[in-house]
Amino acid sequence: YFVKVAWAWTFWLLLPFIAVTTYQFAKSKFLYGPTKSILMVLRRLSALLVGTAIWYVCTGLFIYIENLTGMCSTSGKPSEPRRLYATKQECHQDNGIWNGFDISGHCFLLSYCALMIVEEVAVLESLSIDQNSKLRVVINGLFVSLCLLTMIWVFMFLCTAVYFHDFSQKLLGVLIGLSAWYGTYRFWYLKPFSPGLPLPNVPWSSKKYSYSR
Repeated sequence: YFVKVAWAWTFWLLLPFIAVTTYQFAKSKFLYGPTKSILMVLRRLSALLVGTAIWYVCTGLFIYIENLTGMCSTSGKPSEPRRLYATKQECHQDNGIWNGFDISGHCFLLSYCALMIVEEVAVLESLSIDQNSKLRVVINGLFVSLCLLTMIWVFMFLCTAVYFHDFSQKLLGVLIGLSAWYGTYRFWYLKPFSPGLPLPNVPWSSKKYSYSR
């Protein structure tokens, strides 16, 4: 169940992290005023709305494909007329077993969440905060929480890879997760009309390290 709400955990930890780091960066590095800094924060937070839309559409698509390709196996008496089931839910209500192509939603979601966290925390490579600042304590706490969450997602991903689904279902789930990450952070977010990359809006590999821990 913890994995089923993986996006909620990721969302609610990234929300304050993106807001605080973006505001601080816009104010200290770009010397933006409060209004422009808040607008920058809202723009970056829209990445979470994009992620929510991706999660909603993809999980709905996975359910649709499983229902479309599946058949229900029940233990009814041979004399009873065979019922046709349209969905997995209807099948389970009659204690049946649904056999369909179940794309691994866990592999999709865990890979996408982990990659999104890695992209967002990269802002710390360019963010300078006073060592004794209370804000630094808050950011460090959020950073550690996100790191722990990422470790949990990786562990859960490995468990899913070993114990659940068949290879094609897991592979397709991962490919969709990677495509969602690449399509946003490596393509769309580079465009002007997008949530944008974590500040300072440059590739992660070219960011200068300045946030000493």
